Amino acid sequence: MKTAEQIALEKQRVRLTRRFHMACADYGLLEDGDHVLIGLSGGKDSLALTELLGRQAKIHKPSIRVSAVYVSVSNIGYETDIAYLQAFCDQVGVPFVHKVTHYDELPSEHRNKNHCFLCSWYRRKALFDTAQELGCNKIALGHHRDDILETLLMNMVFGGNISTMPPMLHLDKMPLRIIRPLCLCDEADIRRYAEMAGYQKQVKSCPFEKESSRARTKNILGVLAELNPEVKDNMWAAMENIKPTYLPKKI
Repeated sequence: MKTAEQIALEKQRVRLTRRFHMACADYGLLEDGDHVLIGLSGGKDSLALTELLGRQAKIHKPSIRVSAVYVSVSNIGYETDIAYLQAFCDQVGVPFVHKVTHYDELPSEHRNKNHCFLCSWYRRKALFDTAQELGCNKIALGHHRDDILETLLMNMVFGGNISTMPPMLHLDKMPLRIIRPLCLCDEADIRRYAEMAGYQKQVKSCPFEKESSRARTKNILGVLAELNPEVKDNMWAAMENIKPTYLPKKI
């Protein structure tokens, strides 16, 4: 007989899996023949994504292959437990690759950027390079619905535009697509599942990490949810329900 904890874990897994499948179906994220590279950071979101895609790869429709990569930046001094990531990927049946990069020499257009931008830029470059080395046609990132809605707010407040991270993005300069299969999953559900499933929590040791605009925007989204519990559903629906007639338009 299953314990109450096992039953609760299965229910939470089904909840996430249903949202994962809904996102893949609604936005056409997975197709027969795909080789998907997961950007594995070691956080709860990328671990959940790895587990879900690893399980999906064992299903014959659509027929896909999945690999995962963790990218270290040698001159940052921030690294996740590599042995744990390897063991986790082995457990869910996903091949794991560890890449190391650095940013000693900077492209001229990025020399005035801060450490956080540069670390992200070089990690992303290594991710793209690895995808092409392995023959992957898609890169899966662990952004969830909260991330996407927070980005929408940040771009409106700080960028003066209405945009966000889409469920699928076609890259212009290389034959790759970025997909976000967790785009319909709430962060709270992923966190709950990670705790119940016993994911190892990674200790953040980045020497440059500090409170960011994203952290403050997350708090704002929380305040909006207190005003209206349906705010996330409504904001997502609003992105797919643009009414240009009722927006300003210069002549």
